[in-house]
Amino acid sequence: MSVEAGPLSGLLAGLRVIDLTRNLPGPFCTRMLADLGAEIIKIEPPEGDPARPLGTLFEALNHGKACRKIDFKSASDLAQLRDWVASADVMVDSFRPGVLKAMGLDWAALKAVNPKLVMVSITGYGQQGAWANKAGHDLNFMAMSGVLDQVRAPTGELAMSNVQWGDLAAGSSMACIAVLAAVFDVQRRGAGRHMDVSMTHGLHTHLVMPKSTSSLLAPILGHRPGAGQDMLNGTLPCYNLYATADGRHLAVGALEFKFWKAACEVFERPDWVAQHWQRGLMPGSKEGLALREDVAALVASKSMADWAERFDGADACVTPVLTLEEAQAHPLFAGQSQVQAWSAVS
Repeated sequence: MSVEAGPLSGLLAGLRVIDLTRNLPGPFCTRMLADLGAEIIKIEPPEGDPARPLGTLFEALNHGKACRKIDFKSASDLAQLRDWVASADVMVDSFRPGVLKAMGLDWAALKAVNPKLVMVSITGYGQQGAWANKAGHDLNFMAMSGVLDQVRAPTGELAMSNVQWGDLAAGSSMACIAVLAAVFDVQRRGAGRHMDVSMTHGLHTHLVMPKSTSSLLAPILGHRPGAGQDMLNGTLPCYNLYATADGRHLAVGALEFKFWKAACEVFERPDWVAQHWQRGLMPGSKEGLALREDVAALVASKSMADWAERFDGADACVTPVLTLEEAQAHPLFAGQSQVQAWSAVS
């Protein structure tokens, strides 16, 4: 099956990638590379990728790839895989540390047959350390990194996101960046390298905002902010989720003063304009919490559709919270492919 041609499909033309990954993180990484024109050879065990029974998911992650099956316990099949790697630019795997070495497919062995190879390994906890060989899934990586603790309702309950941030943000996306950076380095130095992408460590790196803002707010609050108390998780009236009259929600993201001023015009509350953190309203203050309640009461007086219509022409960073079906039908995504993340402007 060929990748659907697009304005960016030629960017990685000629790049050959051997994909030994399964499930979600690795296949989405190589799917992005395929979208940019890379040739992906997906290697599966005899029983196939575990995602195959989930037909639509497998198709979304793997269309456009050449799928081949090998028996990883067969010496002749492993020899065939080494031959494919010898003519490839990149190999991506998601095995636990040590598994490839047991099959004679570790970095030292593969570098000997292809000195320019870029090998990217996606792991849960990294190649080294006491946790290196522990099993895990997205929920575990989120939990151990500290990210899951940040995904709470204002009342404190943990939320189980239906978007797999560990797999996709810390796994797929960071692995894709690793591939591109290492391939660029090969062009300059002429030598390949092995890149380790730990999803748990990647998630911890993504805590850049809470790690920074909690340090700023701790002296004000008298403690490190918890659920609903940090800059971007509920303490600011100008940056919050508000329930509407029909049980839906409005996302008010007027973080900058100019957007808050525009939002107040739509709210028809000019007296709120000066009550903004960039005008001295302290996060977590009595005045800020009171304003948050006032905004909540106003938003709750009308339906989401009413507010969406009122804010449609305003440059205020205020939007309705759409369902998956509503988002897919929205003109913003009209004509897009399943996973279209880029577009060309010239």
